[in-house]
Formats: sequence, structure tokens, C-alpha cells
Amino acid sequence: METNTQEIADVLLRLQEPFDPDEVKWLVAATSRDGRKGRVTPYANPRAYTDRLNDVLTASGWTRQYAIHTISPVTRLKKDKAIQTGKVLVTCTVTIAGIGSHSGSGEEWADDENAMTSAEAQAFKRACSCFGLGRYFYNFAEMWVDLNENKQPTRVPSLPAWALPKNRASAPQQNASGKPEQRPRSSSALVKGPLDASVTAKIEGHRQELGQALYQSILTMVAQVRSARDIPIQHLQQSVLNWMESATRGMAQVRKIAAEIPETTFYSILDRHGVQSLAEVPNFGVLKRLVDEVQAAPHESAA
Repeated sequence: METNTQEIADVLLRLQEPFDPDEVKWLVAATSRDGRKGRVTPYANPRAYTDRLNDVLTASGWTRQYAIHTISPVTRLKKDKAIQTGKVLVTCTVTIAGIGSHSGSGEEWADDENAMTSAEAQAFKRACSCFGLGRYFYNFAEMWVDLNENKQPTRVPSLPAWALPKNRASAPQQNASGKPEQRPRSSSALVKGPLDASVTAKIEGHRQELGQALYQSILTMVAQVRSARDIPIQHLQQSVLNWMESATRGMAQVRKIAAEIPETTFYSILDRHGVQSLAEVPNFGVLKRLVDEVQAAPHESAA
């Protein structure tokens, strides 16, 4: 089944949407020497990923497959003692109909009683992140919080605006006790997250080749912004750049073939799509149709 470009973009945008704050958990990944503070990392359970895929694509619109391998024997230190164990290695391949497949890997020590579950979850979430789902978790800076006597956070950090779904962007967050938490005044770093100026420059470099209309259409479609400098987080920057590069390749292909087919044929193709010149292609969908039509057009015979 053929999926058009706009539909693919809409699906990817819905997958990239941050999870509801109620789905976000906090893992204490490390503790200070005195045990009073912990470095916390946000994450969501595999169920949240599955629910999002089902919600966006339906249960029949995607699949996942696991490949499981083991390595043994392996010696490692556990509680200062050398033990013989092994490793469970899992590869998960997630396939979305009409878009494609991505794989992710996970691993865990075999002596862990939840080894298989942990490795599968890690592999599944890494595969999903290739489609943008849950990828924003990689953009959090290091965060340290106070721990209670059970080594659990006394309060969890407030999620920044870029890590909230649109319908919850203004809702108050709660701390570990369940009470509403006062948010600090946002700084630009908190709201935007880590950015890459070199990627911004690369994106802006495609404006002249694509024309303002197509360039602006991609910014709006993929990142919902008017300027490349307003893209909020790094993984979205890369998504925009990928679309810009794809559009530039398509435009180059049209220009090349346009020189090989009769001029009247080329302009009749433009007219059918309401395009006066290649500098005025309105969106990626029209560009894709132009590529398809010029490729199918009869070429001029060599003299």
C-alpha cells in the first residue's frame, strides 16, 4: 500500500510527541557517595510505546520481531565477587507499514532474574527511537535530586516545555508526594533543550535550492516552526535536515531530467500542478509528484 509523503510526516510527528507526564518514570541511575543525592533519568515503560504505536497506527499498522542470542560463560564481579554468568543479547526490529523498519539492541547479565524482560524492553525502545518515538529522553541534561531513606527521590524534576505534549504544556507538574510543584521560571535552555548550530546552518543552506515556499513548508510540516532557529530540540533538527536533503535531491533530479525532455512537456507538467517555476514548488508532496511525472515523461531522442 502506497503512503504519501504528507501522511508519513503526520505519522512521524505524532510518534515524536512527548509522552503524557503520567507515563514518565524516573530511574535513580547513580547516587552520591553519601547517598543523599541521586542522578535521575526519565523513561517510559514499553507499554507506553506500544500504546502510542497502536494509537497512531492501529494494531495492524506495525509489527515487531525479536532475535535472541546468549553469550557464556562470562566472568564478572558482583558484590565484589567473581561469578560465572552470561549475557542475553536481544535485537528488536520494528516495522511500520508504508514507512519502513528500524532495529535496536538490548543486553543484560544472565544472572539477573529479569534479564530477558530488560533486554527486550531496551531493544524495543531503541528501535522505536529511530522513528522518533521516545527519542526526546536522550536530550535531558544530567539531573541530581535529594533522596529519601529508601534511596528514592523526595521530588522529581519538572519536565521542561519541550518534553510535554501540546495538551499538557501548561499543566502543573507534581512532585514525588503527588502535590503540585511550582515551576521555576523558564530559561531558553530549559525550554529549547540542546541544539546544534551547525545543523541549523545546514538547514538554512537549503533555502536557495528549494525556494522559500518549499523550504518553509518543510519547516512547518516537520517541526511546526517558521524559522530553522526556532526548532526546539536536536533530534527534531536532524529530522528537518533529513527532509531538506531529500527535497534537494528531488529538486536536483527534476532539474536534470527537465534538460532531457521537451520544454513544452516540462512546462505542461508544471502547469498541471499549478507551479509557475521550480522556485515556487509549494510542498514536498507536489515535489514528489513532479519527480514521478518527469521520470515518466518521454525523453528527447539524441541527435
